[in-house]
Amino acid sequence: MADLINTPNKYDKIGVGYNTTRQADPYLFSRLYAMLSLTTDGHYLDVGCGTGNYTIEFANKGIRFTGIDPSSEMLLTAKTKSDKVNWLNGIAEELSFSDNSFEGAIATLTIHHWKNIENGFKEIARVIKPGSRLVIFTSSPEQMDGYWLNHYFPELIKRSSLQMPSVETVELALKHAGFTINTFEKYFVQDDLQDLFLQCGKNRPEIYFDENVRRGISTFAALANKEEVDAGLKMLADDIHNNSFESVKKKYECGVGDYLFIVAEKG
Repeated sequence: MADLINTPNKYDKIGVGYNTTRQADPYLFSRLYAMLSLTTDGHYLDVGCGTGNYTIEFANKGIRFTGIDPSSEMLLTAKTKSDKVNWLNGIAEELSFSDNSFEGAIATLTIHHWKNIENGFKEIARVIKPGSRLVIFTSSPEQMDGYWLNHYFPELIKRSSLQMPSVETVELALKHAGFTINTFEKYFVQDDLQDLFLQCGKNRPEIYFDENVRRGISTFAALANKEEVDAGLKMLADDIHNNSFESVKKKYECGVGDYLFIVAEKG
């Protein structure tokens, strides 16, 4: 990974305080749980687990999970929260597990940080058993085009969007890795979202004024130009004050969803 946003220690740099704003969202967890098609005696893998919020939710329901992440800072936080999970430092492209070790895997908001998604998917296919599922939660460049954040932070969102693999790229990489796609499911950000990722303020624009929230979003924490952020926040504040924000937001309404679940099965 060539630069800060793509280095394994990126979250070592921005991960301090990350856990305070990135909580497991109940709805998103419920969809991950349902899509993974769990067995109570299975062993599952969370690739790019971060501070382990979703991993721990599974573990609290009695599901055996291993979480891997390239960030030592993130894993230190995860370890303080739960000893029910096997926490390991690692990257998707080089998984330190034997073939067919797991009954399934999840990858939430992580594939855009991988060096090579096809290699990552091949490694996941290697370590999960035939017939097992990989559940991905991500966003696409097309979806990001519909973020009203583009109006206030155009260069920032452009840089962020360039990281995101297209749906077509993900489909092809999964196919080459030996997966068959089972499900695509759009997700539209809800007002009560508890995991404060990039588009969390879709319906709550004031949330972006909180520096702690921005610090927990890799786009703001690792890609931002301070001058653009300051100018964008001022413009946003003015639009909210002048009751102009809703008209800006309306211009970006689209039906492609804000994020996407992809369920793939190992052949």
